Amino acid sequence: MHTNSPQQGTDPDPRNTTPYAAYAHMDTLLSLQEPRTGTDAEPGFIILSQVKELLFKLLHTEFTTARDHLAADRLDETLWTLRRAGRVQRVLLSCWDPLSALSPGEFAAIRAVLGSASGFQSVSYRRLEFLLGNKNPDLVAPHRGTPNHTDLLGQLRAPSLYDETIRFLARRDPGIPRECADRDVSLPYQPDEHVAAAWRRVYEPPGRHHELFLLGEALMDTAESFARWRYTHLLTVQRLLGDKPGTGGTDGSRWLAAIADHRFFPELWSVRSGL
Repeated sequence: MHTNSPQQGTDPDPRNTTPYAAYAHMDTLLSLQEPRTGTDAEPGFIILSQVKELLFKLLHTEFTTARDHLAADRLDETLWTLRRAGRVQRVLLSCWDPLSALSPGEFAAIRAVLGSASGFQSVSYRRLEFLLGNKNPDLVAPHRGTPNHTDLLGQLRAPSLYDETIRFLARRDPGIPRECADRDVSLPYQPDEHVAAAWRRVYEPPGRHHELFLLGEALMDTAESFARWRYTHLLTVQRLLGDKPGTGGTDGSRWLAAIADHRFFPELWSVRSGL
């Protein structure tokens, strides 16, 4: 679709555009790409970066909805929302394909104008990590002094999807002690043997807990997709940068390699060793 780009930050008069463009502010959206280098690869890099941010936002919306459904004991709605989110995760993962097609030279030309900018600074991605349960207070620090700092602190202090999962599980399994369900949700989650035992009871035959089994598998789909995202991110950075530092002074592939080992919902992974 081709359209004239209006002045950035303004929406056209609805009378001068189509209902489609007016509904989703398409003219504004299509005006937000401003390449700086003149290289052929830069428009794609900008657009894909923006697409990822939009998908982060969408996933945050979906996983927040799933978390709130669990808090209200609406398991069917939770499963349906996680199913929908899984499709979004597939699209997100596919964003690495065109980015990995850049040559090191093409990326170097783009990197020269990025300055201190880095994907590490993505507020949308950090909110998503916190929402799923990777609560690291140190990761709020880069946003101190920005309008997003308060929002990130709020996400850090709110229950994660896994916090609400454990509370949901505890309402059905008396073997989970109260302190597991009532923990300080702003702190990094530590695996617990009582939670692991509860998941083991869900997964062991003869399948008396089929709905909880479906929840566990839906969460595993979510966690596996994020593991694939992180590993593909690592491979893409290694292909473009090798072992050089990342943009904005980050550790690049070394930091990504460390975070690639992290798994959301840890007891769902560990329980498989005992089945």
